[in-house]
Amino acid sequence: MGTTRRGALLAGAGAALGVALAGRAHAGPAHAGPRLRVAPDGGGDFATVQEAVDATPDHPGTPWTIVLAPGVHRETVKIPESKTGLTLLGGTGDPRDTVIVHDNAAGTPRPDGSGTYGTSGSATVTARPDGFTARRITFANDWLRADHPEITSGTQAVAIKVMGDRSLFDRCRFLGHQDTLYADTRHVSLTARQLFHRCYVEGDVDFVFGRATAVFHGCELRTLDREVDFTPYGFVFAPSTAAGTRYGYLAHRCRITTTAPAGAYKLARPWVPSSDPGARPGLVVRDSLLGAGIDAARPYANMREQYPWQGFFFREWANRGPGAAVADPAERPRLTAAGAAEHTPAAYLGGWRPAVG
Repeated sequence: MGTTRRGALLAGAGAALGVALAGRAHAGPAHAGPRLRVAPDGGGDFATVQEAVDATPDHPGTPWTIVLAPGVHRETVKIPESKTGLTLLGGTGDPRDTVIVHDNAAGTPRPDGSGTYGTSGSATVTARPDGFTARRITFANDWLRADHPEITSGTQAVAIKVMGDRSLFDRCRFLGHQDTLYADTRHVSLTARQLFHRCYVEGDVDFVFGRATAVFHGCELRTLDREVDFTPYGFVFAPSTAAGTRYGYLAHRCRITTTAPAGAYKLARPWVPSSDPGARPGLVVRDSLLGAGIDAARPYANMREQYPWQGFFFREWANRGPGAAVADPAERPRLTAAGAAEHTPAAYLGGWRPAVG
């Protein structure tokens, strides 16, 4: 079962990606400036993504691009804050062709015996710099609960943790289970604007989480089936927006789909980390299709009872689909017309207007 699921994680999920992926290597905006090529078979400048990242200069005057050859790049990648403006580019026009994957979980013991990795340490890719871009790549963590019955706590397994301002992901995929996509900032005092443009994200528990000011535009978010005897199976969003940050997460013109039974998932719950008890989680879902996998009657829940979801900014606007049906308006707060005019991708991104394909 584990092997089958791992294969599906890397290949099969892409079949559900409802995004037009026209073109091949030349697709999307042109990338000027110096380039490095990564090919595990030795046909590039470097055999690993990490080696290529390390070879680029710090704070370059001209942004660098690293082109990844098609195939599975099994490694962890850490991109330091100093690698500003760096782009990772898939070698074809299809993100299913180029995969960066590893299999650490929060509860996985570190090889040096210094403890476990923790949630942040489990990330396959950690991207800290401002101006980071990734296009047409799959980021995955294929750690599976079924393969590790000895780990009952610490099952978070992050595919990517993104912390920089002006971070762009254009037509990428993010695959995992719990805590797939960690859209965060480098520090609680910083704002990090991030755009996920026509991406695919899948998972089960809190699989889009963190304190970034993140826009998900035209994305598909897919909730996965689980062999469990309880509901909810999990939650799509768990924002942890810092108190000094104006905007949290915005899902705009997205689709929330499922492989699970109807009503098995909540749309969101607020995350108030112990490291930031003053967090003010914020989420707006608007102009989106919410499939039957979402519990329409009660789409929100608490992560901790001392932080009820009603005390935070959870709003919807002009959604449709069975998961968007309103039975009790108190369970589904709506934006006002003035709020709808304010909570737009342009407002969340400020003056930043990234080029997308």
